[in-house]
Amino acid sequence: MSGSIAQGTSQTHGNTHILHFLVRLPRSMEEVWPAVATREGLSGWCTAADVLEPRLNGLVTLRDLGTGRVTAWDVDRVAEYTVEGGGRIRFHLERDGDTASLLRFTHEFRGEGESEADWRTRFERLVEFLRRA
Repeated sequence: MSGSIAQGTSQTHGNTHILHFLVRLPRSMEEVWPAVATREGLSGWCTAADVLEPRLNGLVTLRDLGTGRVTAWDVDRVAEYTVEGGGRIRFHLERDGDTASLLRFTHEFRGEGESEADWRTRFERLVEFLRRA
């Protein structure tokens, strides 16, 4: 089974933009979690994670997105990073059968920021990253 990336949706409320993606991944939640919740994992497909303290309120620096805090942390399920200039980036994992998982992704930001095409490219890299793992 290969991964699939559903069409992203975006909403705008004043100056706030909210981008959503639903990504089906051919790996279990336990295999996907390190890709969204560790320095090595994020650096492998998303952007270099110069700092990542894996706990609620831990420091995080995502090189292309910004520096901030871990604002939600539910091990094996939810990792959320809120960074200056980059907004709120949330990865929410769910089971999809016995051997696959579903990633519900939200990026909320103000002003100009990452586009749907930018995130789609990243998720294509995530699928490939997990395929090699």
